[in-house]
Amino acid sequence: MTAKITRLTPNSLPDTSAVGYAQISIAHPGRMAFVSGQVAGAEAVAKGFEAQVADVMLKAHAALFALETTPEDIVLARVYVVGLDEVRLGICVAQFNAFCNGATPSLTGVGVAALAGPGLLVEMELQVLLGD
Repeated sequence: MTAKITRLTPNSLPDTSAVGYAQISIAHPGRMAFVSGQVAGAEAVAKGFEAQVADVMLKAHAALFALETTPEDIVLARVYVVGLDEVRLGICVAQFNAFCNGATPSLTGVGVAALAGPGLLVEMELQVLLGD
């Protein structure tokens, strides 16, 4: 059986086609979406860690909206944090919980030395269950 994968980069997320990846991949059958790691925009990067986390959550919300899903449909969220410590972990968890609005998906936090661009401090990817 040949796997069918639909690639999607909605207008509400950065166009990454020139870099060589899609923001969202939908695998059939099984109807799962894999949202590429979302990072903060330049304005949030300039404002610091909390602003970056807030911007990442806004982009995750935009991805869920494009997929016609909610945080209830997130199977797994993976968050990468430069210089992960108790303070940064607390900020991430608080903003993630606010974003999830009561939903409790699986969550993995990973401390890393660096992310793909200068000044980036947090990145989050999602695995989302889609409806029929």
